[in-house]
Amino acid sequence: MIKTQRINQLKEYVFEQGTVSLDELVEHFGVSKNTIRRDIEPLIESGILKKVYGGVSVNHSTLVVFNERKDMNLTKKQEVARLAAEFIEDGDVIFVDSGTTTLELVHFIKNKQLTIVTNNFDFMQEAKPFPTLTIFSTGGMFERTTNSFVGFQSIEFLQKYNINKAFISTSGISITNGVTNASPLETEIKSTVVKKSMKVFLMLDDSKFDKYALTTYCSLSDIDYIVTNSKPGDIYLQYAMEQHITLVTP
Repeated sequence: MIKTQRINQLKEYVFEQGTVSLDELVEHFGVSKNTIRRDIEPLIESGILKKVYGGVSVNHSTLVVFNERKDMNLTKKQEVARLAAEFIEDGDVIFVDSGTTTLELVHFIKNKQLTIVTNNFDFMQEAKPFPTLTIFSTGGMFERTTNSFVGFQSIEFLQKYNINKAFISTSGISITNGVTNASPLETEIKSTVVKKSMKVFLMLDDSKFDKYALTTYCSLSDIDYIVTNSKPGDIYLQYAMEQHITLVTP
């Protein structure tokens, strides 16, 4: 197993367990303790994990839990969702990302004939009453902090689908750091969706500009549409023009 793959699996394993000892990691991955120490070092430095006596645990302080984020800037999120929904047409196969902004989409597409692939648990719940929305869950491990499904099973599932429009969220964007996310376990899923989709719509409210989180899942140049509630600064207008990104605002 190559190092980057092992580190990703190690990260996922710790998130599943919450707290693990170094000895447990040695046994589970079949490598030396020195190798495990080297593998966890960048995860600790980045704030994803934290040291505990004899092992490591998830650093929950780096994530704001889903229910706390849900009501933040709600009016702005609803406006972003309304704008994004205008690009969704009957017959589309779309991906709806985890996140509180993408969750608001359901209210604007509930009467359309759509096939929806999602790892957003709350979106599935909200979409349940509407029979014209055919929902496919990515499955995988349920991450309570983000109310989403994550892990290698989710990524393998996504590889099979041809998605014509993806609606994704972010913890923050910047020209330098690209499109970022606070939950490391979601990063590979988001990256996979960006690569697999014909058109990528990034949904964010204006508080997310010039911010960045722990992990970058794609460059801003990988995005086709930026949907936001107000006109961003000149640096983003210039970048969007140069990279042929469509900016969508009220």
